[in-house]
Amino acid sequence: MKKVCWAIVALGASQAMAQQVVKIGHVGPVSGAIAHLGKDNENGARLAIEELNAKGVKIAGQAVKLELVTEDDAGDPKQGTAAAQKLVDSKVNGVVGHLNSGTSIPASKIYSEAGIPQISPSATNPKFTRNGYKTTFRVVADDVHLGGTLGRYAVKTVKGKSIAVIDDRTAYGQGVAEEFEKAVKAAGGTLVGHEFTTDKATDFMAILTTLKAKKPDVVFFGGMDAVAGPMLRQMKSLGINAKFMGGDGICTSELAKLAGDAMADGQVVCAEAGGVEGQQKKGMEDFTARFKKRFNADVQVYAPYVYDAVNVMVDAMVRANSADPAKYLPALAKTNGYKGVTGNITFDEKGDIKNGALTLYSYKAGKRDQIAVVR
Repeated sequence: MKKVCWAIVALGASQAMAQQVVKIGHVGPVSGAIAHLGKDNENGARLAIEELNAKGVKIAGQAVKLELVTEDDAGDPKQGTAAAQKLVDSKVNGVVGHLNSGTSIPASKIYSEAGIPQISPSATNPKFTRNGYKTTFRVVADDVHLGGTLGRYAVKTVKGKSIAVIDDRTAYGQGVAEEFEKAVKAAGGTLVGHEFTTDKATDFMAILTTLKAKKPDVVFFGGMDAVAGPMLRQMKSLGINAKFMGGDGICTSELAKLAGDAMADGQVVCAEAGGVEGQQKKGMEDFTARFKKRFNADVQVYAPYVYDAVNVMVDAMVRANSADPAKYLPALAKTNGYKGVTGNITFDEKGDIKNGALTLYSYKAGKRDQIAVVR
């Protein structure tokens, strides 16, 4: 009889231990051409989890241990949906990711059907939050804002007279390029050509030669830094001295390494979805220093937004007194004025961040140089 009692006690103890673990899933491309960005994201999530565990998190008065569950989607939509299903099967309490719009959008359907909240730190295609899923959120401004701001900047500030566009046909690249074009036209700018490549291409001589004949003074690229770097090298070899513009996909510390001496000071103008000013800069600077100390690496782009996404998700659990997705989801949707390292976070009815900021950058001596923060 005593053995049975002890077995029941042991079973109860093990169940209590199991209930104390809260699983946060993260998905990003930690293999492939943009693995450096995926790892940057994953490290942002890891730092958030480690700091929260060190500080101690209580949900409904009970101490919990947060566990990071990671998957690799390689930036591929099919692998992205497979990774999403793995996290659902692992019964994660929430997901931060994916990095790309092309993987985030199809994955969002899987999370929605499972009732698991998903916060993307970097998917900017407007469609991501336009499918009516109550589980879908993002902590960055979308392409309407990002592409539109860059388009207006190209005409009004850069004074581009003949503007060419290239996109990589991904959900992100095509989306931001289309919004850029709309804004250029609305601002009275002249578009002289639109060429296409892929996110895996390495040879751009044909499309660049076509554009060279049209003498552009601005070339906008909708895509990621792994393609933008070699493209800049080939532009230089062809004698194309145009300004090179792009969204947050090229706005990385890695771009200078990928482009090498082909990138002149001030030639590149890019926008990152997010940004802080004034007193909020201190929080971002402190985060950057902690990140560098922990991983011996500089922040690429999105790590701070992943960090904030994890913290916002856990904050909603604490406010809801539950890590059950169905119970904390309403609290997550009502997030209002959360003070993150990337700024204040409030979600609108679609799950988009309200008043999302953009930061414009250029490069000098291979280092990113902030131009302005735009809302």
